[in-house]
Amino acid sequence: MFDLHRLRLLRELKHRGTLAAVASALSYCPSSISQQLSLLESEAGVPLLERVGRGVRLTPQAEVLVAHTEAVLEQLEQAEADIASSLSELTGTLRIASFQTAALALMPTALALLYDAHPGLRIQVTQMEREAALSALLAHDVDLVIDVEYPGDPSPCHAELEQEFLGDDSMHLVYPGVTNATKVQEALRMLADHPWVMEPDGTAARRWAMTVCRGAGFEPDVRYESADLLLHLRLVEQGHAAALLPDLVWLGRRPTIPLRPVPFGQKTRTLVTAVRRGSSRHPAIQTGRQALLTAVDKHSETTLRRPPSELSQ
Repeated sequence: MFDLHRLRLLRELKHRGTLAAVASALSYCPSSISQQLSLLESEAGVPLLERVGRGVRLTPQAEVLVAHTEAVLEQLEQAEADIASSLSELTGTLRIASFQTAALALMPTALALLYDAHPGLRIQVTQMEREAALSALLAHDVDLVIDVEYPGDPSPCHAELEQEFLGDDSMHLVYPGVTNATKVQEALRMLADHPWVMEPDGTAARRWAMTVCRGAGFEPDVRYESADLLLHLRLVEQGHAAALLPDLVWLGRRPTIPLRPVPFGQKTRTLVTAVRRGSSRHPAIQTGRQALLTAVDKHSETTLRRPPSELSQ
């Protein structure tokens, strides 16, 4: 019989990468983690870790054990969801991770709905970029992630996660000198020699933006890099840079600069919520997702809308 606590430690090592990271996340000392994993090796009767430089990696047998651990933890999450569903009052903590613009535009409305309906539920919100947020979800550091997918660049497909559609978010070309009188494709090409602001290299947003510019026949002069889209907006408003910005930046208020459509198609990014398999039936998760969908509907006077097929489900 395997010890579940030790199995969790092995799983944590797979997702966090190092013994030091596991120890830091769980408030243990690395030597204690190493000792517990040694005991798990004795239980399994096979080596579970092998040295690689100064670190360790899981053996094929350890990967098999982690896969079974994931299945066990999924069942335990389903049990937790069933117990929570049997209670008359929703309590506990719901931990949400969100990227910046969704946190600014949707979370205040969602929080008001949640606290009004369930005053005993504690909500924690952390701003994270998509890659870090999904890793935190897999590591059980958060319970629900608001994620975003750019055209041609879907989120990594994790078998342990479930996604649910939240809304479509149109992208726009923005620069004060580009007016509505300018033809769509010409509006982009006329900014070929202008400075640009984009999200950091390696992000899905950056890859998409570079593809759009290259589709127009030029390599953008990216002088400013930031994951903060409010900084992007400020640089555009002051005439320092051109940018490609989503409707979500202006959700609930009027745009401060002219918005031009993005040519060449693939101009809408998709908002989704992601949770671990086994937790989707938990009433706190269901309530959180519904509050976010309601927040999208509340701002339906903007172009951030859910498709009719989704509204009917």
